[in-house]
Amino acid sequence: MDPTKNARIWQVISLIPKGRVATYGQVARMAGLPNHARMVGSVLKQLPNGSGLPWHRVINSKGCLSFPRDSKQFSIQKEKLEAEGVTFDNQKVSLQKFQWQGE
Repeated sequence: MDPTKNARIWQVISLIPKGRVATYGQVARMAGLPNHARMVGSVLKQLPNGSGLPWHRVINSKGCLSFPRDSKQFSIQKEKLEAEGVTFDNQKVSLQKFQWQGE
C-alpha cells in the first residue's frame, strides 16, 4: 500500500464528524482517489487497534454496514454509530439524513 494514499484516506476519515457517516466511495473521491472504494476498505482493515480514527463512520453506498450481521465487528460499529445518534431502519442508515457532505 502507498503510504501517501493511506494518509490521504486517514485524513478524510478523521474529518467525518460525530453523528455523520461517509461511504467508502465518498472517502475515496475526497481523498483524490475516485473509483478506489475498495482501497478505503483495505486501508481500514489494516488500522491498528486503538488508532483513534473514526473508522466506524464509514459505511457502504447502500447505507449498510459491511461486516456480516452476526459478527462482533458489526455489533461494535452499530453500537458506536448509535451512541453518536445515528439511527438504523431495517439495518440501514439513511444517507439522506446522516451522510456527511464535507461541511
